[in-house]
Amino acid sequence: MTGVAELKDPKRQQNAQLESLITASGISHKRLAHRLNEICQSQGIACDYTHTSVANWCRRGVRPRWPVPRHICAVLSEGLGRPVGLDEIGMEWGGRIDQDSGLRFPRNQQEALAEASSYWSTLNRRDFLTTSPFVASAFSEPVTRWLVNPSEPLDSSSGRITIGPSHIEELHEAAESARLWDSRFGGAAWKSQSLTTYLYERVTPLLSGRFTERDGRELFSVTGEMARLAGWTAFDAGKHQVAQRHYIQALRLAKAGSNVHLGSYILSTMAMQAMMRGFTSEAIDMAQGAFERVPSADPRVLGFAKLIEARAHAKGGDARQASSCLALAERLQERGSREGNGERPWIDFFSRQRIITDAAEIFRDLRLPRATFAWHALGEMPGDAYTRSRGIRLSVLATAHAQSGDLDHSLRLGRESLRLFSRLQSVRGLDYLKIYTASLTPWPREKEVAAYLREVRGLGRYLAAA
Repeated sequence: MTGVAELKDPKRQQNAQLESLITASGISHKRLAHRLNEICQSQGIACDYTHTSVANWCRRGVRPRWPVPRHICAVLSEGLGRPVGLDEIGMEWGGRIDQDSGLRFPRNQQEALAEASSYWSTLNRRDFLTTSPFVASAFSEPVTRWLVNPSEPLDSSSGRITIGPSHIEELHEAAESARLWDSRFGGAAWKSQSLTTYLYERVTPLLSGRFTERDGRELFSVTGEMARLAGWTAFDAGKHQVAQRHYIQALRLAKAGSNVHLGSYILSTMAMQAMMRGFTSEAIDMAQGAFERVPSADPRVLGFAKLIEARAHAKGGDARQASSCLALAERLQERGSREGNGERPWIDFFSRQRIITDAAEIFRDLRLPRATFAWHALGEMPGDAYTRSRGIRLSVLATAHAQSGDLDHSLRLGRESLRLFSRLQSVRGLDYLKIYTASLTPWPREKEVAAYLREVRGLGRYLAAA
């Protein structure tokens, strides 16, 4: 008796795929059953698999009930040193995709790692998430569980790969490369999109390796950072449902690494996505949680949380709260700059320049163009290395000029912004252009306005077809 019900597949008498992979892994049937029992029991699944169970799966088409097939993949991944998917072991149920993949935030650490790996694997399927929308309520459980406890003990590891400093260094360099590429070329660029493939093919096997306490924490933290980057690139490419699930997995990995600084930052990023999708109240709650839960975090992390809260208040039309949060974000940025916490490069972007850029956007949303111009005058326009940031700033200024009635100046900046976003192929950039075009409604009969609107619509059609 296995303790877990099994199903006979009437369409298959033999699972040659599974048998072949077991042979390639060098794992005996007895060893596979033993390791599978360890994984299942660590997650509260009562079972007692034996070599006979494995033989039944291979020779008679028997399938253990979910989620055991996923754990069989985990055992074979350890043996082969690479990710193994359900389709490879012949246990992909009816060819259907789990539409909740990536939305779960498991309490159990090993189950959380399996969830992240499963989600990254699922993204390679073309029929996944084709109709799933961004749903702000999907953040409720992850946010609540992180706020209850943003850290946890590290589970013991017993995989075949020994994780060392060289692995960690490679992942940090990969994260930095992805960050720079995204900033310059946008989230829809091929290298930005390849980050998910890297997470699945390269990082997944490492998560089940052997490591010291220090290396394990660092492994989960840098993987969480990369998952957040994958979410950010998907967000920029307009794949909001994909980004949402990346963020949830990133937050869970930050918890596994007990990295409260990174967790707070990821939660603020989630708040930003909610705010940009129109869920301002939820965004305020998440940003406040990111700030209040870890008061000892890097001041730049706390400052970013307050900056996102300020933006959400501005979206909601609350000038007083927006200004108050912005002032606190400024003070925290200045404090962080003095302290120079260089061990967290992922928050280095939170500079005086970032405060200025977002402040201009805050007052654009509040329809206070003079304040937008005043903030813009405090810092230089982002350079060519920050193409997307430059395009955003130009669109914000173009909107402010339209709000103040200066159409000629507005269109000049709007055209330059459109040129940059067309090169980047950034769907998020298109969102900024749409905000700008809304400010052009006082001039419906101007030929230049009509021509500009046609160009924006053309870019929208192109990005939708890409």
